[in-house]
Amino acid sequence: MSERKIKMKLLIPTLILAAFTLAALLIAYYQGDGRLTEGLKRALNLTIMVLPLIFFALMLSGLIQVIIPKEFIANWLGGQSGMKGILLGSLMGALTPGGPSVTLPLAAGFLGAGASVGTMVSFLTAWSIMNITRMPFEAGILGWKFTLMHIASSFFLPPLAGYIAQIMFGEVKLEMFL
Repeated sequence: MSERKIKMKLLIPTLILAAFTLAALLIAYYQGDGRLTEGLKRALNLTIMVLPLIFFALMLSGLIQVIIPKEFIANWLGGQSGMKGILLGSLMGALTPGGPSVTLPLAAGFLGAGASVGTMVSFLTAWSIMNITRMPFEAGILGWKFTLMHIASSFFLPPLAGYIAQIMFGEVKLEMFL
């Protein structure tokens, strides 16, 4: 994908986020009491904390596309991997730690390396509803009984979502830019 197309794909979300940020800056400024300065300090601290995570997630995403052999991706995660790839995607999603700044670049990296739509839909679905790293928090706040009910009732959703996505969109060609 050309650099121009990449920039155009990112332009609208960037402008929307910039508009929300500008609105928040103006609100903080007009509220006074040092809220703008405090908000900017907090934003800087958060940036310092999160930037390394995002940097390494993007690095890994790019490297996945060039170091994992295409045959491996095709056999294990590609369209011809079938249910094996969808189940592996579900397992990978359930075990992947971190937020969207980690998970989405990883999914983009795998898609760019040849993973199927179904595999990555199952990956993202499992990450969002069954992530193992979140289970201790869920059990601590909602109790183990509820957590086990949550796992039992959502266990088959990631593979089902991946299977449906593969049937509906398996032939769609995606233009990846990561």
